[in-house]
Amino acid sequence: MSSDGRRAATLALALLFAAPSVVEGESLSDAYQRVSTSVVVIRARGQEVTADGTVRFTETGSGVLISPDGKVATAAHVVHTMENITVEFLGEEPVTARVIASEQLADISILQVSVVPRDATVSKLVDSDPVRVGDPVFIVGAPYGLSYSLSEGIISARWAADTVTKDFPLAEFFQTDAVINTGNSGGPMFSRAGELIGIVSHNITKSGGSEGLGFVVTANTVRKLLVERRRGWFGVDVMLVSGAMAQALNVPQAGGLLVKQVVKDSIGGRLGLKGGDRIGIVEGQHIVVGGDILLKVQGITITSDADRAKLLKALETLQVGQDLRVTVFRGDKIVELTTKFTGF
Repeated sequence: MSSDGRRAATLALALLFAAPSVVEGESLSDAYQRVSTSVVVIRARGQEVTADGTVRFTETGSGVLISPDGKVATAAHVVHTMENITVEFLGEEPVTARVIASEQLADISILQVSVVPRDATVSKLVDSDPVRVGDPVFIVGAPYGLSYSLSEGIISARWAADTVTKDFPLAEFFQTDAVINTGNSGGPMFSRAGELIGIVSHNITKSGGSEGLGFVVTANTVRKLLVERRRGWFGVDVMLVSGAMAQALNVPQAGGLLVKQVVKDSIGGRLGLKGGDRIGIVEGQHIVVGGDILLKVQGITITSDADRAKLLKALETLQVGQDLRVTVFRGDKIVELTTKFTGF
């Protein structure tokens, strides 16, 4: 082959591997049609403690199929403490689902659905690092329950972990002006080429509606915290208490994890953990009190965020059949709880 021929062949290969995953000139409508069968509507029922007592409530959100075996990525605040979860694929009847992995501090969860429709497509999490401010994007979800609604916009900014909100310090966020409303939470954000680059988390609003300040957890955050690591779901909602707050709750060490809620039939439920039953004012904060306070888990004393991170890393190595050991402060007593770990 001549040198010109070799150069032409090399260029052809380079273009082949650099080519986008869509047909050139594909319209937004075409891209939407191609990815819409990976998007799901999530309906969940749960309960929470309020000033009026324990009340039941429902949550509607969105999600996206990320694996052929039925794993769906969504927002943690949609499903994390829910007792009954159903998922609806486009044009299909609802199927049951359960949480198998979750990280509240990044507002991301992964569900396992019981049935995957034959025509469902998978949107794989791509490397979100190359995404730049100004890139066009679109979002598919169920704002106010209006299933499979499309909105488009651009990447307005990119925020490193622990810079946007103290509620989700572990999440790297894209900021977007694509319309996000209640019900979009957990839904996918796609690049204009139809690649899954993020999971919708929340918006900042004074009016209660969309004001063009939407925040989307990057695909790399989801992959690093929940796909590449074995961070399972234990069915508990906890809050770190330390310092003056720990003293006000009479915690017999420098801190602990206050158990606010425990999901029935979860690992935490089988372990015998007890959630709170009323709202109290502790150090000027309204929090759910009356539940257990975790002092030690697997022998690891918990008094700080660093201890929590150490604990989560240890739990990633927990094997089926091993003992899960917890020491809790309950009322005015220290109680030891143990159960066999049966998997997520």
